[in-house]
Amino acid sequence: MKNKSSLWLVLLLGTLSAFGPLSLDMYLPALPSMTATFHTSTSLIQMSISTCIVGLAIGQLLIGPISDRIGRKIPLIVGLIIFVITSFMLAFITNITLFLVIRFFQGLAGASGNVLSRAIAKDMFTGKKLTRFYANLMSINGIFPVIAPIIGSMTLLIGPWSLIFVVLGFVGIILVINSLFLPETAPKKIEATFSRKSLRSLGHAKAFWQPTLILCMANGVLFCYISGSSFIYQGVFHFSTTQFSLMYALNGAGIAFGSFIAGRMVSYFRSKIMVKINLFATIIVISCMLINGFTINNHLISIIGIFLIISGFGFTTALATDLAMQVPGINAGISSAMVGLFGNIAGGISSPLVGLFGSGSPTPMFAIMFIFQIISIGAFYLLNTKEAVA
Repeated sequence: MKNKSSLWLVLLLGTLSAFGPLSLDMYLPALPSMTATFHTSTSLIQMSISTCIVGLAIGQLLIGPISDRIGRKIPLIVGLIIFVITSFMLAFITNITLFLVIRFFQGLAGASGNVLSRAIAKDMFTGKKLTRFYANLMSINGIFPVIAPIIGSMTLLIGPWSLIFVVLGFVGIILVINSLFLPETAPKKIEATFSRKSLRSLGHAKAFWQPTLILCMANGVLFCYISGSSFIYQGVFHFSTTQFSLMYALNGAGIAFGSFIAGRMVSYFRSKIMVKINLFATIIVISCMLINGFTINNHLISIIGIFLIISGFGFTTALATDLAMQVPGINAGISSAMVGLFGNIAGGISSPLVGLFGSGSPTPMFAIMFIFQIISIGAFYLLNTKEAVA
């Protein structure tokens, strides 16, 4: 593949894989003004985040298996077109109930980008090439949580919150046009996704469930940070809004950096070994953060610790995604769907836990991260196999 074509493919699939940040983070700065527009409560407006996440989760579970049967390209383009339509609809809706319903369908359609970007990559690459490609996707994915709120804030400077959804609609149009040039990558003959044999293979595949559960727990750690970061940086560390944005951007860059390093190191070390080392490195960092919280409670140490933990997420995600997707005998569509679904489940569980145990200190956040990380290490050993996976 030529360099220009390769760069175009990485940028396109990387952007498609970032529908979560695009759909969720971009309009976060607009939540207060939306509350006033709809004349409703903050909690009801925040439900628009939850409905979109539910749509993203269910959409992956539906679109992945469908793409195994009829191909990747048609579900991707149909999903993107529906995403464009729902984005423009959201810009003009004034009823909060209808807004929440359309947000669900926007997430459902946007899931096509999440699930099919991974499946298309698996169709096109194998071995270390696939590992490096996933690392590049994760690097691009890590950039979007940084730039999405910034784009949203800049959009609010020139227009109302509804303009953000117009921008999302035009982003969708650009992705539709570019996706038309993608080749059909799904195998011509493929076993039915929900056949008894394929489900049995999935259920007994330790090599698949080990990295998938590690990814699940890694997302739990990430959403602990996402849900608690604004309260901790601004409420506990007394950062200004600008300083918080800079720290959020720095940690987002850490995800991209961790993914980049993983992609380069795979040429020298086995992915599973690197995942194992990073799991223990992360638990050590989290343990140090807990000790810091119970002793000197130094804010600078906590800030450095958060950066290392979130960078480790990028490292683990790139490698574990590759390990899960390269397991033989499981269709790419359903593999990608399960990987995405379990990640969303963990995020949905961890976010309210951080708020439940308090946001007056970073220690509860680190404690919940510690639990997720222990489960991740347990999954590594309990589901370990002797198969030689790159």
